[in-house]
Amino acid sequence: MSNIILIGMPGSGKSTIGVVLAKRLGYEFVDSDLLIQKKTGMLLHQIISRKGTDGFLVVENEVNSSLQAEESVIATGGSAVYGKEAMAHLAKLGTVVYLELSYQSIKKRLGNLEERGVVLQQGQSLWELYQERLPLYQKYADITIRCNKKGMKEIVAEIEKRVRRQS
Repeated sequence: MSNIILIGMPGSGKSTIGVVLAKRLGYEFVDSDLLIQKKTGMLLHQIISRKGTDGFLVVENEVNSSLQAEESVIATGGSAVYGKEAMAHLAKLGTVVYLELSYQSIKKRLGNLEERGVVLQQGQSLWELYQERLPLYQKYADITIRCNKKGMKEIVAEIEKRVRRQS
């Protein structure tokens, strides 16, 4: 197995599941949102507020496009799928796994969207964002894991099993 790249909506569990999966596999864990914050010296919501959503997406695409990793689980930000160059690069690095969660579950898990640094266009609702991103997650995913009504151990085990089968 090479790298495992996790994509999905904010609140789908990419970072939490990513850490547990990395420990289970003996891999490194990389959180691309933290790399973005380190590069810019700002929190995600600060980048969005200062540079706008388009400016944030440019920075995110640059960081994800230049990411180098081996034997790592990489948790991307929910908006990573807007960066065509980044997604092409990540696909070369390993297996892209979409953590699919229903809209109701996402809505329940997310708190304040602005504080969390969720990339929303002016006036866009969470439902509209979910509908916009769903086809992108499906397009880029090598594997889709349906996470509704599953515990973390079950999700991690399923990712490991399906990635091994695909390698």
